[in-house]
Amino acid sequence: MRRARQLAGLTQDQVAETMEWSLSKVIRIEAGTVGISANDLKALLALYKIADEDQVASLLALARAGRERPWQSVYRDVVSPRLLQLIEFEAAASISRNFQPLVVPGLLQTEEYARAMFRQFAGDIPDTGVDARVEVRMKRQEVLDRADPPLLFFILDEAATRRLVGGTDVMRGQLRRMTELAARPHVTIEVVPFSVGAHPGLQGPFLIEEFPDPADDDVLYLESPQGEVLSRDDPDLILHYREVFEELRHLSLGPEGSLSFLAKLADDMA
Repeated sequence: MRRARQLAGLTQDQVAETMEWSLSKVIRIEAGTVGISANDLKALLALYKIADEDQVASLLALARAGRERPWQSVYRDVVSPRLLQLIEFEAAASISRNFQPLVVPGLLQTEEYARAMFRQFAGDIPDTGVDARVEVRMKRQEVLDRADPPLLFFILDEAATRRLVGGTDVMRGQLRRMTELAARPHVTIEVVPFSVGAHPGLQGPFLIEEFPDPADDDVLYLESPQGEVLSRDDPDLILHYREVFEELRHLSLGPEGSLSFLAKLADDMA
């Protein structure tokens, strides 16, 4: 819808004024955080001068599907709105690039590792809250087993592979899980060794989602102690992180070297 608006030469403010909507409604529809009714969509398509019957039918079908409650909606009280958005983008992506300097990426975590992580930061959260967060993490991993999985690229700093989250047994299981996943044709795991010294990834974790339609903007997800950032409207910033990711791949042990490193590290914990 954002692309259709732009092709029509309209700003979000102009759309909001013409449709007699709030600006926030237009922003949320384009961001995918809320659905849109069939009647509202028809009016919007008329404003954008989209009259092709096939295109209108396709967009109406998408709108109806978008109004169905996704599985993650039941966890709205458990995880942040930005993470809920990320999960939607994650399911639609064709390529995912994920860098983690301190911990194993969520899509690669075993249930035991995830539970140990959430318990560490649980604070006053009851056990049921920890269980719900683990459930979300495990359900996100269903993307790994899809018939049409995306290409998944993971880069970890060596620190993430050596930190004993949950103890030796849990970490050994986590390392072996990663070696199993790295053998899949659509999964690439690479480790940046301590020997490279300081590198651009030490600024923090990030994730980039890319979609099948080249016209769809990439999505950048950043995590920090100050909160999460989800961006798809800053191409220069996203390009910067794409370049950082490629630099980290160059600094890594490579797919085969990383697989050998992880396997040896797991064996050494036996």
